[in-house]
Amino acid sequence: MKKVIITGTSRGIGFELAQQFAKNNFQVLALSRNKKPLDDLKLKNITTLSVDVCDQGDIEKVSNFIQKNWKEVDVLIHNAGFLINKPFENLTKNDFLRVYDVNVFGVAELTRICIPFLKKGSHVVTISSMGGIQGSLKFPGLAAYSSAKGAVITLSELLAEEYKNQEIAFNVLALGAVQTEMLAEAFPEYQASLQADEMADYIYNFATTGNKFYNGKVLQVSNTTP
Repeated sequence: MKKVIITGTSRGIGFELAQQFAKNNFQVLALSRNKKPLDDLKLKNITTLSVDVCDQGDIEKVSNFIQKNWKEVDVLIHNAGFLINKPFENLTKNDFLRVYDVNVFGVAELTRICIPFLKKGSHVVTISSMGGIQGSLKFPGLAAYSSAKGAVITLSELLAEEYKNQEIAFNVLALGAVQTEMLAEAFPEYQASLQADEMADYIYNFATTGNKFYNGKVLQVSNTTP
């Protein structure tokens, strides 16, 4: 059985993704601070770990699990995200650090500890945002979030180059609006046209086949223009 690690699996896209992979005969390591929603489903093939991607001790739990139980990882999906919607003049340095800790530093550190277990043909997929794309429509209040999502795009491009000789693929999906709890919390009045399960289906297919066609690329997954 192939093995996938997914972050941010307590709700939204990550919650749906974990189920999708499990039902398609993957062994799933589901990482989130709250593992109860997936535990309650009692699905086979899913192992949950209570992990805060900003906590070094929690990240080490992931490394220990892989070393003890799996030895290798086929797919790594960085889905966990954190958003602050606040006017720029009200954003503090701590706000920026909190957003970057989840969306950038957590991605970098989890990738770093997984590198020894990734192999030829492994695929690392980072979920970014259209807000991180240069030239895309930007929304007031998202200075920390959108700039962080731009940072992980550059990080993924760099890692694709650094590990191309090992034939480990790194790609980014820059998502448009998806109707998730995080979106509803940040923009209560906004209704997206795509649901979490629909986007999870797309991400599943990309994560399992996209590395045959792409490496170091950023795909814009949005049904709006720009």
